Amino acid sequence: MAYKPNDFYARKAKSENFAARSVYKLEEIDKKYRIFKKGQQILDLGAAPGSWSQYASTAIGESGKILGIDLKPVAIKLSNAVFITSNIQEFDIQLLVTAHGFKEKFDVVISDMAPSTSSNRFTDQARSYDLSITALQTAIRVLKTGGSFICKIFDGPDAKSFGDELKTYFKLVHSFKPKSTRKSSKEFFFIGLGSCF
Repeated sequence: MAYKPNDFYARKAKSENFAARSVYKLEEIDKKYRIFKKGQQILDLGAAPGSWSQYASTAIGESGKILGIDLKPVAIKLSNAVFITSNIQEFDIQLLVTAHGFKEKFDVVISDMAPSTSSNRFTDQARSYDLSITALQTAIRVLKTGGSFICKIFDGPDAKSFGDELKTYFKLVHSFKPKSTRKSSKEFFFIGLGSCF
């Protein structure tokens, strides 16, 4: 199935002033698992172009705060969000937390990180797994006890082992493929609830 940049969710996102159609994936996850609450502090990994932060911004309200990080700049402006253009693997996140007035621990870590895809699906799956591990390692460092974790991963041989690893860190682990995900896509999401670290 070919990529359709003007599909239903892309048109819907444009009409509702969201940066990308991916906002509806996070909305589905939140409606099913009730992740976000007013006043929370959120870390958004792979934040560009900003649609996940847009959704989270409204969900957590003005009393909440978002730190978004991506290799690509985020053009949108949100009153309760700070966006950093950088590589999550190459800097100390605690320095950012201090510099921008965040609390030391986050309530939720969300990751929509994905590799630049190649013509080799096994390579893409391996790269996706590596990014998922990076997201988990970051969550272990900054997530408060009882916190939540949402992470995109490409389906493949490593996906199950990643889910099993999550079970050592969270009380509940779910896998979920939102209806708004393109049928041709190999991506799905793991949701970790109730961090135990």
